[in-house]
Amino acid sequence: MLVVLVAVTVAAIRPERSGGTGTAALSGTGPMGVMAGVGAGGEDGGIEGILSRVSGYRVGVAVADTEGGAVRTFGDEESFAAASTAKLITAVTYFQRVEAGEARLDERLGNYTAAFQLEAMINNSNNDSWLLLMDRLGYRKLTQFAASIGVTYDPLRNQLTPEEMALVLTKLYSGELLNPVNTAQLLGYMRDTNNEELIPAAASGPGITVYHKYGQLAGSLHDAALLQHRGATYVLVIFTEGLDTTDEAERSQLIRDLTSTVVDALFPAA
Repeated sequence: MLVVLVAVTVAAIRPERSGGTGTAALSGTGPMGVMAGVGAGGEDGGIEGILSRVSGYRVGVAVADTEGGAVRTFGDEESFAAASTAKLITAVTYFQRVEAGEARLDERLGNYTAAFQLEAMINNSNNDSWLLLMDRLGYRKLTQFAASIGVTYDPLRNQLTPEEMALVLTKLYSGELLNPVNTAQLLGYMRDTNNEELIPAAASGPGITVYHKYGQLAGSLHDAALLQHRGATYVLVIFTEGLDTTDEAERSQLIRDLTSTVVDALFPAA
């Protein structure tokens, strides 16, 4: 029964492609033309058009196909203060330690189990849970995990590029980081979170499923998501960073506008 349950759970999260877009959608032709820079009527649209109107803060965007191919980046490609999006690195690292027999989901961390703290950290973005899990792991383990997948990450600085976050999400979804049970569990925490107002709010077309982790701290406002529709799954990462929170409403709308552009290009049937 357990084997059947795991198979069904993973299949529900990772459906077969239905003759979909594949990496061709990110190759620079077809949908990519709309997504990147030219609107359907030839106007200055797409990601590049939206970014050209940004002033007073940094924006970085990364788009990737979970089936493979290069990550497409737009705007600022340098590191951002990762804020709570880096909680995904902590979650994956802890699950890896569980799989290696070096940690347990039922062990006590604070007043609750590690499993409770993992869900609270990802689904509700609880910072106390994050600190407990990082202390249990040790910063060295977090840095080592990131390095093992080609990401430079120092928990004390907590900085990532949009491309690095896209890489984490791609490898998570493709099953390269965790076993099927733990992959499904972590993706489950990324559904219906305590903040659905950024990428999920704009990726609400019929049949679209969103798994995401947002980040919000001082001048940082980010969202990093997996967008799934009819067997095709893409990564969308949008990082924004300003001097303070006075333009937070504007940046929230920017994230939604960018998301709509990507969704319309990649999933036109939706």
